[in-house]
Amino acid sequence: MTDLARVWIVPVDVPPDTAADCLDVLDNGERARAAAFLSPRDRQRFTVAHGALRFLAGHELNSPPGAFTWTPGRNGKPELAPPWSGVHTSLSHSGDMIAVAISTGRPVGVDIQHLVPGLDPAALAARFFPPDEHAHVAAGGDAGARADRFAQLWARKEAVVKAAGGRLWPNLTIAVHDRDVVSCAEPRAAHRVSDLPAPAGFRAAVALAGAAPFALTATIGPGAAPAMAS
Repeated sequence: MTDLARVWIVPVDVPPDTAADCLDVLDNGERARAAAFLSPRDRQRFTVAHGALRFLAGHELNSPPGAFTWTPGRNGKPELAPPWSGVHTSLSHSGDMIAVAISTGRPVGVDIQHLVPGLDPAALAARFFPPDEHAHVAAGGDAGARADRFAQLWARKEAVVKAAGGRLWPNLTIAVHDRDVVSCAEPRAAHRVSDLPAPAGFRAAVALAGAAPFALTATIGPGAAPAMAS
């Protein structure tokens, strides 16, 4: 049976009632962390991100979104506590978008990257990526194309690292361009990675531990928000 990864990509700017629903399902620790943000924008981003993850997990497991508890796993990666410890989740945010993922079969990692204007993607790729990936970024026809290529590769690397529960720095040199199966450097293991559809100005990817193929469902944009209701 093919494993399944489910992904939502939702905006930070959800309707007020949806934001309230997200806050309602957070546990006390999450509410305290949200309240600690000095910026209302950061507070909203945290609340919607963690609320969306809870709603997706609740939908997948047919359980109340407020019932779940996460504990630190390898390198601090949050893992669902029993009785849901066989279910894997991942969370990412960049700019004004949030990505959440869940897999009931294998560890999952999701990442979304905003294409930030004003950076030098070719120089960053030369510093962090292997030579062939630097060449791929540098070959972009204009600044926008180079930023797009850099963000795509970075999202792929981050997704693999999050699925592995490893650290980003040792894995920036892993080869991910035009590869379905990636060899993670730390911890050493194979992961399958896939690009995700994403809103304009963003790149996103999802990865599962192991080389075996997986099925993928993705809900993108404002259409995902109505699902975040109890």
